[in-house]
Amino acid sequence: MTTAHPALVALDVPSPPVGRRLRLAAADTAALTHRELLIWMRNPSFIFFTIIQPVMFVLLFRYVFGGAIPVKVLGGYVDFLMPGIIAQSAAFASFGTAIALARQLQKGVIDRFRAMPMARSAVLLGRLSADVVRLVVTLLVILGVGYAVGFRFHNGALPAVLMLVLGVALGLTICTVSAYVGLAVKDEESVSSFGLVWLFPLTFVSNAFVPVEKMPGWLQAFAKNQPVTIVIDEMRSLALGGPLALHAWQSAAWLAGIVAVFVPLAVRAYRRAT
Repeated sequence: MTTAHPALVALDVPSPPVGRRLRLAAADTAALTHRELLIWMRNPSFIFFTIIQPVMFVLLFRYVFGGAIPVKVLGGYVDFLMPGIIAQSAAFASFGTAIALARQLQKGVIDRFRAMPMARSAVLLGRLSADVVRLVVTLLVILGVGYAVGFRFHNGALPAVLMLVLGVALGLTICTVSAYVGLAVKDEESVSSFGLVWLFPLTFVSNAFVPVEKMPGWLQAFAKNQPVTIVIDEMRSLALGGPLALHAWQSAAWLAGIVAVFVPLAVRAYRRAT
């Protein structure tokens, strides 16, 4: 004798209210941010090399190249140098974002995240949130070294804080580009080879280390109008005093434009890659 089984009926489970979904997504993002920071803190060599490179740039340009680069700013070359070092360090720090995401793709970590009941956005947001913390720590260390070798703020405490905030904003913006590179290229070795290639022209063909006027004429048009130079100009004005409005809105426009382009690209690459 067989027993008839009742037909299975799919139930419509109502989705949680928007507020609850946002709270859950924020909790997932916080959990993944904590995870990324734990990985960073448990790898002392990574912390060391993240910080030692910009410190070496400060010392090299301050004591080796600084005497050969005349500048006309308050405080001399060291005060000209430090906003550029902060911008360059914030940009280079984003390289870790591309490497980490490519590694997680190769090892199947992101696939496991997708199988868990968590917000899809938390993977990218958690990584970027952890990058902000790393950027703040790195830039504070660089400022400490800068003060030790003679750098000083000449425009008050609030502009000094705003300069640091702008440096973090630049780094976070470039992290969105790096996130797209890591998710689109996928292979860790390829990302390692390509990751800094596009950053070198932006940071070195800028006014980070030398005035643009010292460059060949055919380079000056690019150097004057690219985003890193514009952001550094604003950071120098905040640190040393000078006109703020022009470079402020130009910096905001560049950073907002890059984020508007590369966040959707990174999200798209994330969906396709997984």
